[in-house]
Amino acid sequence: MAKKTLTKSNKKAGKSVRKTTKKSIKKSNNKKKSKIHSAEEAHQLLAQSPRRYHGTSQKRVGMLFSGGPAPGGNAVISAAALAFLNDGWEVIGFYKGYEYLETFDRENPRAFKEGLHFKRLGYEDVTKIRQLGGVVIKTSRANPSKTPRSEIKRPEDLIEEKKAGKIYNVLDALEFLGIHALVSIGGDDTLKTAYYLHLLGLPIVHVPKTIDNDYYGIPWTFGYFTAIEHARQEVKVYNAEAQTTDSWWILELMGRKTGWYTLGAGISGEAVRMIGPEEVGDHLDINKLADSIIKLVLQREKIDKKYGVVLVSEGLVDRLPEEQKPDMIDEHGNVKFSDAMFGYRLSKVISDRYLAKTGKKLRIKAETIGYTTRCAEPSAFDIILGSQLGAGAFRFIKDKTFGSMVSVGDNLEIKLVTFEDLIDPVSFRTRLRFVPVNGDFFKLAKSLEFRRQYMED
Repeated sequence: MAKKTLTKSNKKAGKSVRKTTKKSIKKSNNKKKSKIHSAEEAHQLLAQSPRRYHGTSQKRVGMLFSGGPAPGGNAVISAAALAFLNDGWEVIGFYKGYEYLETFDRENPRAFKEGLHFKRLGYEDVTKIRQLGGVVIKTSRANPSKTPRSEIKRPEDLIEEKKAGKIYNVLDALEFLGIHALVSIGGDDTLKTAYYLHLLGLPIVHVPKTIDNDYYGIPWTFGYFTAIEHARQEVKVYNAEAQTTDSWWILELMGRKTGWYTLGAGISGEAVRMIGPEEVGDHLDINKLADSIIKLVLQREKIDKKYGVVLVSEGLVDRLPEEQKPDMIDEHGNVKFSDAMFGYRLSKVISDRYLAKTGKKLRIKAETIGYTTRCAEPSAFDIILGSQLGAGAFRFIKDKTFGSMVSVGDNLEIKLVTFEDLIDPVSFRTRLRFVPVNGDFFKLAKSLEFRRQYMED
């Protein structure tokens, strides 16, 4: 494809780069807002929006990766891109997720430059990359559905320029480049963005990404098994350290809402106890949690095992009473786990209460592990899973089954999950896949903890 072909795309797309006037937007905003109760009503409302995607029929697909990296991401990109290229499509990779797309300026569209903001992907770019860590088209946490002062939370917000302006910029950029469809790879925030773009008419397919493994609609997410393998190796080292020095370690792992990562690392790394958010319920009493661990410590001391490793999910801090949560929050309004230091706080409470109970000092320390796994070289399973998800993205776009997420079933058979199965069409809240406390995975984790029968005596 010649360079001039891309920058000019087709004339209809190039000329339609958001010629919507402020007057038309104002007129739309002045209308009485509808109370949306279903996906059908949301689609009906947004079908009347002056901000709709005006795409092309040419075989040109865009691809982006958004949010934190995950092992296997390059496998998704490679498999999808190769399938498109083999079918005669042009493939455009957007650098750093939505970071440049959301700031696209329709008044100066040619400031959006190839090589700086996007890249045409050829065979040489997407072969021999499936085993690589990181993300070849880079990533960022840019979120076009949020601004410092507002956030899209309901269908009506998508026709308000003040709230949806960055979403409109994305549509402008894709129209300018003549993109027929977009492959979105990312977590739940990226899924929301994909849904908003879908509601505004963009042909889009989403590939789920999170090493937390809490994505609803798919049994395992790419990167999860690579991540817990690296965590397992770290836990093994801390087990040796604890046994050698007769000490205890509280290791804090990723998992804002769920305990898949913590339990997986604990099962494979043989921790004496592993605690995820699902286990403690909606409200966590850190003193009671500390007392339960002290009980474990005392039971192990009875058999001359004065050491152990306990794993905790970072998301436990969200279950603390408001007065015990740290003041620092991120740009999304969430507690900053790096400042919360839940593992350290728990170890301090354990130390103090153990001293008060026994009159002795307990050798106990805390550490955070697991974050370096995000760009690790993927395992064979994650390469295969990521590749299949990439192949599924091509299939769905080829079949025009837009507004859907790629999933897998038994034998990694490709499955389709609609956006409406993942996101509430009224509240725009995504569904999470928690560890079922009555399920076999949770029961396995609990059965492998140290001598549970002693703790119930």
